[in-house]
Formats: sequence, C-alpha cells, structure tokens
Amino acid sequence: MSFLKRKLVGRCRMVPSRYFAVAFVVVVLSLSMLSVAPARAASCESLKSLALPNTTIDMAQLVPPGELKLPAAGGGGEEGNASANASRYKDLPAFCRVAATIRPTSDSDIKMEVWLPASGWNGKFLAVGNGGWAGSISYSAMAPALQGGFVTASTDTGHTGGSGSFVQGHPEKLADYAGRAIHEMTVKAKAIAEGFYASAPRFSYFQGCSTGGRQGYTEAQRYPADYDGIVVGSAANPRSTLALWQTWVGVVALKDPASRIPTTKLPVIHAAVLEACDAKDGLKDGLIDDPRICKFDPNVLLCKSGDGPSCLTAAQVQTVTKLLSPIKDSRTGAQFSPGLLPGSEINWAPNITGTDPRSSATDHFKYVVFQDPNWDWRTLNPDMDAPKAAATESHLNAYDPNIKAFLARGKLLVYQGWADQNIPPMFTVNYYDRVVETLGGAAKVHDSYRLFMVPGMGVCSGGDGPNTFDALGAMQQWVENKKAPDQVIASHSTDGKVDRTRPLCPYPQVAKYKGTGSIDDAANFACQAR
Repeated sequence: MSFLKRKLVGRCRMVPSRYFAVAFVVVVLSLSMLSVAPARAASCESLKSLALPNTTIDMAQLVPPGELKLPAAGGGGEEGNASANASRYKDLPAFCRVAATIRPTSDSDIKMEVWLPASGWNGKFLAVGNGGWAGSISYSAMAPALQGGFVTASTDTGHTGGSGSFVQGHPEKLADYAGRAIHEMTVKAKAIAEGFYASAPRFSYFQGCSTGGRQGYTEAQRYPADYDGIVVGSAANPRSTLALWQTWVGVVALKDPASRIPTTKLPVIHAAVLEACDAKDGLKDGLIDDPRICKFDPNVLLCKSGDGPSCLTAAQVQTVTKLLSPIKDSRTGAQFSPGLLPGSEINWAPNITGTDPRSSATDHFKYVVFQDPNWDWRTLNPDMDAPKAAATESHLNAYDPNIKAFLARGKLLVYQGWADQNIPPMFTVNYYDRVVETLGGAAKVHDSYRLFMVPGMGVCSGGDGPNTFDALGAMQQWVENKKAPDQVIASHSTDGKVDRTRPLCPYPQVAKYKGTGSIDDAANFACQAR
C-alpha cells in the first residue's frame, strides 16, 4: 500500500514565537546529509487539485529564488514588513509553496503551509512548531529548513492572532490548538510531498521550542507514528501549571508596588548568586552547572537601612525568595509548581516589570479556566485555582509519561536551559524522571530519549553559557546512522565571535573539566556523572 493510501485510509486524527525562531536559526543544517531527490511526479500548480480528506488546497505556486511574498498578517509580526522579508528570505531557493485549510470538525479552520524544494530535496520532512498561543505560521522557522533541503511545514493551529480569546465558545478550536492541528498538518504535509515527488519522505522530524516543545511532546505521546525524531526545547509544559506559575509571578512581583524590583538591581542579584554558587561545581567560570546545588539566601542583599542601588528592601528580598521557590498548597504543603532556579536573575526583567503578568498566562485563566474575559489576575489563589486549572484542561498538558510506543520506533531529544527565565527548568527534568520511572529505569529509555540541560542558557537560546548547538544535526545522526548523541558541542559568542565552547551532556551527566587547558575549549571537558 502506498504511503498516501496508508496515511489517509481511516480516521485522521502549546513564549512568543520569536523565541522559537531564534532557537531554530541557531541550528546548523549539515549539507553532507543532503541527497539527490527523485524527479518530480507533478507540477507545483497541479497540487491545487490534490484531494485530501477535510482539506482544501488554497494555493499551489512555484516561488522563484528569493521572491517569497508573505501576507500582511504573518507570523511573529514581521512577515508584512517588506524590507524585513527582503532580508530574511532573499536567499531562499526555488520552491513549491502550498497553502491549505484543514477542517477536521465543523468549527475547525486550520491553516497550514508546506514548502517543497524545487530541486535538491534531501528526502526528508521537517515540521516546525509555534510559540505562545500560536495563531500564525512560523515562516521564519521554515526558511532555514527549506534552505537545508527539507520539505517543511507549519500551521497557525486553527486560529489567527496571539491571544487566547479564540477559545471562548470554541472547544474544537481549543482541541486543534492543543494538538490536533499539528497532527493534521503532519499527515497532510506528507501526502502533499508524496504527491509532488511521487516518493514519501524517508525520514520525518519535528522541531519546536516553548509552545513548540509542548507540541513535540504531544506528538510523541498521542501520535507516535508521525515522526522518526522529535527535538523539544524549553517546553511550555504542562500548560496549566506553567500558566499558574507565570501568573503567580505577577502576583508576587507586580501586585504590591513595594515588592517590585528595579531592573538595575538584577545584575546585583545575579552577581550575589554567582558569588555563592559558581565554584560549587569545581570550576569558577561564571556558570552554575546544576543550580539545584546552589543554596542562595537573598537575605545577604538586605539593605541595612532604607533602600539603595546595590541592596534589596525587605519586600524585594521576599520577591526574590518567592520567585526562586515552588508554589505550594498552603494547607497541605503539596507542590503545585516548581520555581525559577538561581542563575536566571539577569533575564527576569520582562516578567517583573510593567503592570501585568504575561498575557499568554492570564489569557489561559480568562478563556480556558474561568471562561471570563474580565477575570482579574490579582485574585489568583493557587490553593483554589491550581486544582481547577489542572482539572479543566488536561488535554492541553502533554505530561503523559508512557511514551513507550514512540520510543519503540523514534527518538526524542530534549534541551532546556538551567537559567530559563520563563519556564521553570524543573518542569522538563521532572517529566524526564517520570518517563524513566514509568518505563522501568534510565537504561530502558537512554537509547531513544535523551535530555540535555544547558548551563547558563535562557528560554530556548541566549544567556551567559554556550547556547548555540546543532540539535537537529544530532537527531539526524541518531535516527539515520544509529549514532546516539553522547555529547552535543555548544558555543557562546560575543559580537559574533565564538569565545567559549562546551559539551552538553545527557542528563544526569555534566561536563567535567579535565584539569588542563583552556576552560573555554570543549576539548578540555568530558561528560561524567556528578
């Protein structure tokens, strides 16, 4: 039975998008993996008449090199800017651009695009994820995939715009956003590729960060046959608990003016954290290899009297303490959510300034949990609201640890910055630990699931530590050549010049200095147990 028939017979079954785009651009796509594609079986324009279940092909056109024209309302708020487009997409090769609308339910309106190289297809499919509430196609993440020779696809997940307001009164649209849209896009994109090339993709990959990371987990848990390899970064997951934590940050840092911390004090806090913890891993290098061993007491910064630029008031000390602490049930002590970890302070500004918490989080409570657009974040009560959130939208959380079906056929590579300022890193560590426990121990998952914790890295990318690395290249080697990633080399740059490299190690291993040579050279480190 052909690929198209196998996939279409039977029933076809969640940080701003710029974070994912930045994380994706750092990936170096290895040209050595490209292969010559077979001759096309169909013209690009003929795909307009391709019949797919619950799908309308809205456009199928051949785009000459460097001539991509994007709609005025595009992903990331930049696609309608002509000068930005000219710069960002000027180096794209010729490709067949297909736009489609998928309607698996009467209230679904899932927009997707598939870009197919006109020549030089590497025989592979790479889908890319979204950020925040999605609501737009991730064009800027599709571009490097196309340049690398992949057929690539992205979806708006069934709505337009970065707000959660689409949820109200539309449970099917919420289901599309929660995971169905990515699956539908995947099935249809593969079918379109086969229609164009008369050959199914030899390997299929998914890559996403933040919401895209949650989407990757969802694929592994619910649709294990969709992908051969999934790269998950800084997953915004579990969604309900993350929304609770991000809203709680506003209650802690913004509700009472006395609790607010000026951004000018963040470097002071960060310096105090490094002073307390930098050397605990055996190397004073400006990084904390594992912040869980850091016992930082914010009271060391308490002003002796009044206030000052290099100290914290009593109220500000309490803010720091709460941000670095879990949210717990005041009655039972049970943990609702982990907190941030020491080392992330330098990047706190977006979350502790302004007048309101992150809208992506408060929208979650307004439109999903309470279904009341007038809900006031200042009324958040974790004791009451955390259980309600967890009970009302469990389908948004990709937290099922039983991913045995996916790991039996595919590979899962996850990365997370220890200094992530938007998504507490322990979400990712805790999920890994749950999978290990559920599936019978680390040895049972190590061949197919590896987690790489990145010292000093923020959400998806950036930060003081080496944060540029080729996760997708490592995944391709793993899937196609059975070469598991025992380490991934990461680099840090200043003003465009690499000034440090360091190996990233499969958790729970860490990079240990060998004792000689530059601490800025990855060759002088080895992955070892702590």
